[in-house]
Amino acid sequence: MTDTLSRVFAPGRIGPLELRNRVIKAATFEGRTPDALVTDELIAFHAEVAAGGVGMTTVAYCAVQPEGRTQAGQIWMRPEAVPGLRRLTDTVHAHGAAAQAQIGHAGIVANSRSTGLPALGPSRRWDPAKMKFAHAATTDDIVRIARAHGTAAGLAVESGFDSVEVHLGHNYFASSFLSPKLNRRKDSYGGSLENRARVALESLRAVRDTVGDRIAVTAKMNMDDGVAGGFWVGEAVQLAQWLEAEGLVDALQMTVGSSPLNSMYLFRGEAPIREMAEMMPPVRRLGLKVAGKYLLHDYPYEPLFMLEQARQIRAAVRMPLILLGGVTDLDGMNTALDSGFEFVAMARALLREPDLVDKLRRDQNTRALCIHCNKCMPTNFFNTRCVLRTDSPPPAATASRSTRVA
Repeated sequence: MTDTLSRVFAPGRIGPLELRNRVIKAATFEGRTPDALVTDELIAFHAEVAAGGVGMTTVAYCAVQPEGRTQAGQIWMRPEAVPGLRRLTDTVHAHGAAAQAQIGHAGIVANSRSTGLPALGPSRRWDPAKMKFAHAATTDDIVRIARAHGTAAGLAVESGFDSVEVHLGHNYFASSFLSPKLNRRKDSYGGSLENRARVALESLRAVRDTVGDRIAVTAKMNMDDGVAGGFWVGEAVQLAQWLEAEGLVDALQMTVGSSPLNSMYLFRGEAPIREMAEMMPPVRRLGLKVAGKYLLHDYPYEPLFMLEQARQIRAAVRMPLILLGGVTDLDGMNTALDSGFEFVAMARALLREPDLVDKLRRDQNTRALCIHCNKCMPTNFFNTRCVLRTDSPPPAATASRSTRVA
């Protein structure tokens, strides 16, 4: 085994958790929970990735409250979900991998037409995509949601998860409060970074108070919203230092982009406007086809596209960091480790090849088949998958409620 292979495939530690290697399956909403509960298809999705060699796979998205789902067909953490989640974690563990639950609240990203519940954010905001207003969260809402993070983390422990990842990115609830562009509040949750960070800190305190060191606690944190006037890397450095000083997380995964304002900044590459439009009702379909190029920008894809920004976080804290973005081969993984990152995270490449990690182990010259076309993005309406993968199950396979796991 070469030195590169020995480092990538050496065990690594996140708080109380030891992973068999340094590769983590990043969160990608799977689109396999039509009743907001685990299905056999969801278990099979993560079993395939676990069998393919990752150190840990991340189940997404596990909302902490019912209005915190981006759409109705997402898991929200309550006792009814535990038996199915336990079956999922048992299956992942049987393949030698760890299981992580991504928990959080979608905030203004939530589709209130789908959930039937109001979308909540720091300030009232018109959402042209959903043709509805998001409501300004009250102080009671903020306290309730922070406490719900602790409850969700406790249910994750009960479900057999080895780790929880708290979502602090993409202008979901906590991230929207961090954004000066979206947060126009005049109370103690708006204005200074210290105030804007309170939602994130209070939510993580609830998680840590609940789980202690029984499982690992990580966070997915924005470095840059990709929007003028939004959250930026200088403030991200300060937030990371606060998280470390309080011992609220065992590791951080950095990310970028804003789901409501600039989603392609996260994905990079060509925006799949035509494919996304085909998934929408007629009026919205026409609107996206006409205005899509103004709403969804193209950003050139390049390997390790978050590395330079993430290095600023790396220089500011000592805790383990997870590098996301354009990690598809051993050269990239090696560069990440050389730069001081303890782990790497992969998403789109594992949709195309769930066994990519084992392929890399067997042949260090392996290059991922993912071409970064982003045509997987629209599939999360029904069944997140690579459209170029010929053995992927068709969308109808997960539309049925008959395979729900009780």
